[in-house]
Amino acid sequence: MSGLDETHDPSLKSWVDSANAPDCDFPIQNLPLGIFRRGDSQEAGRPGVALGDRIADLRALRAQGLLRHRAGRAVDACRDSGLNGLMALGPKYWTRLRLELSKIFRAGSAVQVEASACLVPMSEAQLLLPARIGNFTDFYTSIVHATNAGKLFRPDNPLMPNFKSLPVAYHARASSIAVSGTSCRRPLGQTRGKDVTDVGFGPSRRLDFELELGFYVGPGNALGTPIPLDDAEWQVFGLSLVNDWSARDIQAWEYVPLGPFLGKSFLTTVSPWVVTLEALAPFRTAAARPDGDPPPLPYLSSAKNDSYGGLDIVVEAWLQSARMREQGLEPVRIARAPFASQYWTIFQMLAHHASNGCNLIPGDLLGTGTISGPREGEQGSLLEITAGGTRSFELPEGEIHSWLEDGDEVIFRAYCEREGWTRIGFGECRGRIVPALNSQK
Repeated sequence: MSGLDETHDPSLKSWVDSANAPDCDFPIQNLPLGIFRRGDSQEAGRPGVALGDRIADLRALRAQGLLRHRAGRAVDACRDSGLNGLMALGPKYWTRLRLELSKIFRAGSAVQVEASACLVPMSEAQLLLPARIGNFTDFYTSIVHATNAGKLFRPDNPLMPNFKSLPVAYHARASSIAVSGTSCRRPLGQTRGKDVTDVGFGPSRRLDFELELGFYVGPGNALGTPIPLDDAEWQVFGLSLVNDWSARDIQAWEYVPLGPFLGKSFLTTVSPWVVTLEALAPFRTAAARPDGDPPPLPYLSSAKNDSYGGLDIVVEAWLQSARMREQGLEPVRIARAPFASQYWTIFQMLAHHASNGCNLIPGDLLGTGTISGPREGEQGSLLEITAGGTRSFELPEGEIHSWLEDGDEVIFRAYCEREGWTRIGFGECRGRIVPALNSQK
């Protein structure tokens, strides 16, 4: 398995006790990166690493002289409240920073006293967007989701003929990407009634989530220069959770012939911590293309991608209604799906994106599209769970839902587990629905 080193050793423990809990998302084998602000201050964001229930302030570690040489330069590159500069440096710097952080925070470290002064309780920090996201592309790579959605609109031909030939995608809106915890304002838009002449403008009545992951581009490529598939992993900095909120009624009326617009662009929520591709090395797995399917074209095919292109990540969607909160009830899980079942790998997505010479830049975000599995309970959107709103599901205390209601809070979680390795998680990506603004007549 490629990319394994001493930082993945499952026997490693940290002197930060909370990082050693069995169900901890952020053990010392993870070390995800993000941007935070201390307390309620309005200071510029600072680069940090999540470890248990603490954040290691990278600039403070640098000031203490604990991160030097290449690791120190990696921290120095994180300017202007984003990880973009670090992303641009490439894998040699990412690897060195990860190794030095592992040495500083593992049990028995000689610099525990100095490093402990650089820790901030996560409960006392504001978590910000991890990067300045210049461009956002959203893919459509789950064959299960594509088939489920297609059956609702084209029951005789649910899967479009190009799906098995290329990773389908569209250019999405970067300016409305927000960090976890940001409220989701119910969007306004045009919707159609039973007749094409029955068109109105108002709040969406079919608001949905899409359970996704996203990955951040590292150094990028020059305009006109493709990225070979086997080089794509050196361009992937790390992954986060993504909720690509969708107004299905607005989307249904507007998407022909050019695709989604206002039904998607009102908000996309991302989790604050970026789990690096290095941290995921123990969870690489074979790509999921079934035997008998047509082989990809040569630029999307390699033995390396076949063997290690998949990622064994479990993603979950949880829901808590306003009534549940009032009654002190915990969120309930409504979806749990395996990312390893995606038809296209993240490396194929990136290589395809750049295959025409499109230049990707550090901090670009590429979404995987909705993640759905083949079994009951693995559907990554309400569109699938409710068969386009024709079915409902029941929440505790008898609440009946088909689409998201005002006051609903959607929480995404994800983790990797494999025998012989330490469990790592992605934290949370959450957002609460707030009522639409008054529609304009």
